[in-house]
Amino acid sequence: MAPSASPQTGETPEEAQRETTKGLVAVLALAGVTVALMQTIVIPLIPELPRLLHASAADTSWAITATLLAAAVATPVMGRLGDMYGKRRMLLTSLALLVSGSVVGALSDSLAPMIVGRALQGLSAGVIPLGISIMRDELPAERLGSATALMSASLGIGGALGLPTAAFLAQNTDWHVLFWGAAGMGALAAVLVLVLVPESRIRTGGRFDMVGAVGLPAALVSLLLAISKGADWGWTSPLTLGLLATAAIVLVLWGRWELRTTQPLVNLRATTRGQVLLTNIASAVFGFAMFANSLVMPQVLQLPESTGYGLGASMVTVGLVMGPSGLVMMVMAPVSAYITRTQGPKVTLMVGALVVATGYGASIGLMSAIWQLVVVSTVIGAGIGLAYGAMPALIMGAVPVSETAAANSFNTLMRSVGTSMASAVAGVVLAQMTTALGPVELPSQNGFRTVMAIGAGAALVAFAIASFLPGKRPDTAPAAHPEPGARAVAETRTETA
Repeated sequence: MAPSASPQTGETPEEAQRETTKGLVAVLALAGVTVALMQTIVIPLIPELPRLLHASAADTSWAITATLLAAAVATPVMGRLGDMYGKRRMLLTSLALLVSGSVVGALSDSLAPMIVGRALQGLSAGVIPLGISIMRDELPAERLGSATALMSASLGIGGALGLPTAAFLAQNTDWHVLFWGAAGMGALAAVLVLVLVPESRIRTGGRFDMVGAVGLPAALVSLLLAISKGADWGWTSPLTLGLLATAAIVLVLWGRWELRTTQPLVNLRATTRGQVLLTNIASAVFGFAMFANSLVMPQVLQLPESTGYGLGASMVTVGLVMGPSGLVMMVMAPVSAYITRTQGPKVTLMVGALVVATGYGASIGLMSAIWQLVVVSTVIGAGIGLAYGAMPALIMGAVPVSETAAANSFNTLMRSVGTSMASAVAGVVLAQMTTALGPVELPSQNGFRTVMAIGAGAALVAFAIASFLPGKRPDTAPAAHPEPGARAVAETRTETA
């Protein structure tokens, strides 16, 4: 018997459910892209920041570093709070922080408020793992794969599409417009979340691990600060070495605490399970591989033609060259879901890593024309779209529903650590391999090729790590979507916690 249609709309319940699902996915993806824009919004301004903020270039670099450090603090904490108190609630909190930071940045004309605004923007980094976790709670199983693939790839999509937009606005309007636009997008996303995204009733309850919430960010901030500033301070300086030692000691102490406490911030026993551990390691290595392209391509495009290898392009052209990669990531989301559904997420991750390695390998010989860089960027974007779609599927197939947000947040954090490492390594390589243009030392063409070769090598390492993941097909893996009975059990646990 066919399902009856609604007398008001003429839709069957199944059609209404599909429309609701589409709305939820679109809203969460918009929120993810909006947060990803924060990573690229100041890139067109970097050369001008010292003049705009009346500070030195070394000091204005904190406008970038503050966002990185704040994201490292927020990502694991927001994930755990989402599991405990509601993922939608923490999603809205993250978007509120984004809007607040954007407004502060829009009102800034000096360095201190800009750093505060950028730090607040960084605190919104938990949006993407929270969105993936909401999808797991709310979507039917047949829609979950493509939706989480799109949400996971939104970090790359937002970055690629945001760069040409930010460059165009920075070149043709007052720079404050960039931050007002970010505030508007964040506010729109928050309103749509309020209207269209339900609050999940699947919660762990319990007590928040304050010691863990202080220890992990302290270790990560020390590590990332040493990585991001080591080139400026000196890799063997007391400050850099002291931060690295602090990170190591605090991580050990934090790990001992997490293993002993009954309600940890991060369930280390779960994260050391084979599938979760290998996925997180592969994510860090893949994050390293992904970022090499973002570091090299803008410089090659913008360096003067008199170098013999620079293309003398504007920042707007840079954005237009890298923009197609974001569109390709979006297109690859359903492809990633299809491969995962038919072959398993392990295969999807391995294919994505090979595609990225191919793109980097091709780039070594394809750097002499804009169209060549468009091709390279597009191929790398396709690989990123495939791999990023597989990572949440691997994580969610190995952790219980009650730990989805925390596990996805930790995986996102591992990607960020990988990108930070890539920035440090590339900085060292490009600083050592230079060529003279008059009195100025610039990165050499061989330096850029070396960085791209390192990116290819990192992608191949991610491929090798992924090959050790369990090879079972998705239909034999743990259910990615909770059935009504599982929801009932989770709700009962929450009520009795």
